[in-house]
Amino acid sequence: MTLYTSDTQCQELIPQQASVPAEEPIKATVVKILEQRDTSDFSLSGYRVNVKKGVATVDLRVSPESKRQLASLSSCEQFALFGSLRKTLTSNVQWNIKEVNFTEGGKEITF
Repeated sequence: MTLYTSDTQCQELIPQQASVPAEEPIKATVVKILEQRDTSDFSLSGYRVNVKKGVATVDLRVSPESKRQLASLSSCEQFALFGSLRKTLTSNVQWNIKEVNFTEGGKEITF
C-alpha cells in the first residue's frame, strides 16, 4: 500500500510503501497517518471512516484534552493531515475511492 506524507516544507506529498493488515486496510492506513499528526498540543481521540459509492468520509474526533482544535491548525498542518489522507485514500486504486470528505463529530469541516 502506498502512504503519502508531507515533506517538511508542506509543498508536496511524498509516497512511501507501508504494510497494513488485509482485513481492514483503509482503517489501518488512516491510523498510520493520524499517528504522525499527534503532537504535544494537538491530539485526536478517535475517528471513523465510512466509504459509500466511491466517497470516503473521515470523521475526526479531537481529544477533550487537546490544547488545539482542527480550526487552529496552520495551513502546513492542514496540508499534512488532510492532504495526506486524501491523496493516500484516492491513490490506492484497489479501494475505488474517488473523493474524500472530512467531518468533525458528524459536521462538515470547512476552512
